Amino acid sequence: MGRVTARRRVIRIRDGVVGARPDTLVTEEPMEIRLNGKPLAITMRTPGDDFALAAGFLVSEGVLAGADEIANIVYCAGATDDGSNTYNVVDVRLAPGVPVPDITLERNVYTTSSCGLCGKASLDAVRTTARHALSDGPAAPMRLEPALLAALPGRLREAQRVFDRTGGLHAAALFTADGELLDVREDVGRHNAVDKLVGRALQQGMLPLAGSVLLVSGRASFELAQKAVMAGIPVLAAVSAPSSLAVDLAAETGLTLVGFLRGASMNVYAGEQRIVLEQEPEQEQEPEPESEQAAATG
Repeated sequence: MGRVTARRRVIRIRDGVVGARPDTLVTEEPMEIRLNGKPLAITMRTPGDDFALAAGFLVSEGVLAGADEIANIVYCAGATDDGSNTYNVVDVRLAPGVPVPDITLERNVYTTSSCGLCGKASLDAVRTTARHALSDGPAAPMRLEPALLAALPGRLREAQRVFDRTGGLHAAALFTADGELLDVREDVGRHNAVDKLVGRALQQGMLPLAGSVLLVSGRASFELAQKAVMAGIPVLAAVSAPSSLAVDLAAETGLTLVGFLRGASMNVYAGEQRIVLEQEPEQEQEPEPESEQAAATG
């Protein structure tokens, strides 16, 4: 596993019995991404697939759309005062002729859910930088059976090798419309796991990822919906809840967004045309909203 995991001493208390033993933890280290030698971003990640992580991040930023736009990706030597290499600084060099974006805070601030920009500004930013249109692929339009979607979290869980040892990782997986597992990546950050998936796909010449399904192990934030759209992925499914801005982005771009994918249950928030429904949905009565006092104390 290399630097993916680390061992630390832990005090364990089980049924009143106290013991000491080493425990396996997931590694978390910062990684700086540079573009043509200039600092662009720093992310906390689990080491591994670092070049794919950097490439996937640049896809979500609208900088890259294909592998031919990369000249090379390297670790930067001399990242410390003594000149040793920490393998925590990655430099992406663009191919000749590929435009270098203006690397400013204003350019990429919209990528985080805490950026402070309004929803419209965030949606506009994705619309103007997207390099791929969402497509169901060359065959007939995607039609996903709920039973197929319901089986995907189990397949993802079976493929989480590091999670079995640490219990502390998010995961993202890419499936075909037939439920075939194409790739799975784990990371301490759910957004990093998706970037690693997308970056590996870019390196293999697979973008745009038409006709595919992206499954994430946590919630579906705006940032993850954005990454799916930027990679040309038409379906995003999550085992937990989406955010309101993620739903807005999905509705505007045509992304199918599924949340609370647990067992045979799921919520389809947008793009329901790709989901096979056995019957027309009935309009259920909207529950009464909680009072502010109840929400604060409940």
